[in-house]
Amino acid sequence: MEFNENQTQTTGIAEQPVSVAAPELINGSHALIQSLIIEGVKTIFGYPGGAIMPVYDAIYDYQEQIDHILVRHEQGAAHAAEGFARITGGVGICLATSGPGATNLVTGIADAIIDSTPMVCIVGQVGSHLLGTDAFQETDIMGVTIPITKWNYQITNPDEIPEIIAKAFYIAKSGRPGPVLIDITKDAQLKLMSKSFVYKKCEKLLSYRPRLSPKEEQVEAAAKLINESKRPFLFFGHGVQIAHAEKELLQFIEKTDVPAASTLLGLSSVSVDHPNYVGWLGMHGNYGTNVLTNSCDLIIAIGMRFDDRVTGDLSRYAKQAKVVHIEIDPAEIDKIKKADAPVVGDAKRALEMLLPLVNENNHAEWRAEFKKFDAIEDEKITQPELAPTTEKIKMAEVIRTLSNKTKGEAVVVADVGQHQMMTARYYQFKKANSFITSGGLGTMGYALPAAFGAKVGAPDREVVAIIGDGCFQMTIQELGTIAQSGLPVKIIILNNNFLGMVRQWQQLFHEKRYSFVELQNPDFITIAKGFGINGHTCGAREDLNDSLDKMLASDKPYLLEVLVEKEENVFPMVPTGACVADIRLE
Repeated sequence: MEFNENQTQTTGIAEQPVSVAAPELINGSHALIQSLIIEGVKTIFGYPGGAIMPVYDAIYDYQEQIDHILVRHEQGAAHAAEGFARITGGVGICLATSGPGATNLVTGIADAIIDSTPMVCIVGQVGSHLLGTDAFQETDIMGVTIPITKWNYQITNPDEIPEIIAKAFYIAKSGRPGPVLIDITKDAQLKLMSKSFVYKKCEKLLSYRPRLSPKEEQVEAAAKLINESKRPFLFFGHGVQIAHAEKELLQFIEKTDVPAASTLLGLSSVSVDHPNYVGWLGMHGNYGTNVLTNSCDLIIAIGMRFDDRVTGDLSRYAKQAKVVHIEIDPAEIDKIKKADAPVVGDAKRALEMLLPLVNENNHAEWRAEFKKFDAIEDEKITQPELAPTTEKIKMAEVIRTLSNKTKGEAVVVADVGQHQMMTARYYQFKKANSFITSGGLGTMGYALPAAFGAKVGAPDREVVAIIGDGCFQMTIQELGTIAQSGLPVKIIILNNNFLGMVRQWQQLFHEKRYSFVELQNPDFITIAKGFGINGHTCGAREDLNDSLDKMLASDKPYLLEVLVEKEENVFPMVPTGACVADIRLE
């Protein structure tokens, strides 16, 4: 005879509860957490609420296996998960409730899709019987996130959870990585599964089969163009780091002797000390890399997508050059720039296949042309920035001094704007996977939570966030998350009391009509101390060295505010709609 836990058996003396063997059935919330554990998840960034409360109740039972980090805003959870994923090469996990909790993740999800960052975002939803009724905190997050996720799915039955979570991880991290969103109704979190929990990792899907190994004929065609080229130019992007192909890229560069330039997100894949590294591409990239794009006879593009900030006016972009395009996402091939030799596949595997086919070469004469432009840029921009005669500190001084003190090996997380471009220009990246920033979406407020996520993922590396005063106030509440963790994230605010990049454009293209870009900022140091984070303000050049030393020496979170020149501009610059060869030096 079988009894449930509420039944009793009568004896001659007293009624005693009877313990009997029964199938171990768990509810949806426990199935979710067990699924995450099997996938190797040890860190979740999240914020609780009503529709996700059963999951939080389950997390309570697994605190030894999963570290849940309470952020102060769901956007902070998404960006922290991005920073974690970028530094570890794994999948970032964020957790939020329904309605406003879910929609607060949207900016981070959109950022992740365009920068190819793998995330699994799990959100609660109202009970399935309430779907479509405009219930309290109900939002159609499925409809909202279709355009900004690789895949999204709504779970209404707890039995679906193991299979759907397995698919979510596979889709998020395979092929071109990106964010996945799983929406789980509250009743699916609470109900028991109808069968025993079984979890099987997903290794393939019939409907989604990304190509990792390129076709041999594509690689052979690319090698032929490379071997025939007299003035080849290699562009490497974020795809190199995603594929962990830095070693193969370096071998390829050294064998072919090709000059190599980075996109913004490709920075740190090749050390700035390498003789073939010629700088970075794009709107505020180096002078020679932009001008000589229109002089090369072959572009070898690896893990980059010809973003408009790289190409400028496409009708005048590298018309003379043939193109080898190595890219894992076939949708990017021919989307912007026609490829003469497309190679669809993982960058690491493609380079492994290319290496035996390309000839050893010497392009010293061609590479020397970049040096001529470097000398012009150094004279007109770099030296005046690094050895200024102005009273106020220059942003470049701060970045280069930081670079020297950290030997180019810190993880630098830049927010968006002038300080971002200055960081890309003046930090001397010498260690792989050292630069994290919002590229395609250009998300202000990204750096503070992303730097925290990066520090969680790489606790043994120095992590420094470089943020403008405008960006800092977008996610300033995440100081609370950092303070509660105690992790020694170092934060530098470059304060010019302006929305600097917008002001620069208004100066150059709108006759200095400064429309709503000047900021009356709070006392950032007092605010930080209110959260329990120490810091100080540096306003004099002679104090900069000691200020950076004090920040770097701290074994706790630290905020350094540097008062910089108010109306400083970032050059070189390719104005919107201009040709890359028409890059401005002033």
